[in-house]
Amino acid sequence: MAFATSDDFGMSDLREVQAVKLLVAGGFGVGKTTLVSTVSEITPLRTEERLTDLGSEVDDLTGVEGKSTTTVALDFGRITLSSEVVLYLFGTPGQDRFWFMWRELSVGALGAVVLVDTRRMQDSFAAVDFFESREIPFIVGVNCFDGGEIYDEDEVRNALDISSQVPVQLCDVRDRNSAKQLLVRLFEHLMIQATADIAGAW
Repeated sequence: MAFATSDDFGMSDLREVQAVKLLVAGGFGVGKTTLVSTVSEITPLRTEERLTDLGSEVDDLTGVEGKSTTTVALDFGRITLSSEVVLYLFGTPGQDRFWFMWRELSVGALGAVVLVDTRRMQDSFAAVDFFESREIPFIVGVNCFDGGEIYDEDEVRNALDISSQVPVQLCDVRDRNSAKQLLVRLFEHLMIQATADIAGAW
């Protein structure tokens, strides 16, 4: 999958560019900021703040004890696929108290990646419910953390209680190729959904 840069086409061509908005969601500390940073062609916008003792009273750090920062609004990155298509990636905050941002960020989104940490599977239930209730197509990316158990797709799907139509893919969001393949899988899912919608309309 070739990635162009904004230098590959002139400003006059920008009017023809189709912007595609995608979300990266999931629980606290699951790797959303890392995914956006790994694939973005620009220096990503981050709204991270250091975790404080006060925040530790409301944030469950079980399984992510080494985490020192947290996203408080969003992460933003961009990928130019061609002179016609540009992806805009928005990473959502993970803690419960920032979930009100999800409603704003989801406006205009075509699809989403829900990242999962199998050590803390329950932290991803809210993200799955959010996209299911709004009928926003999504796939599940199982971020394979060092020391975490590896489960097959069906085990993850059953644990999350999601449809067999929802793709599940193992990934390492620190690896650019792995992260890109996750987005390719999402695009494939969106195309299948769009075809099904057109067929249903007829």
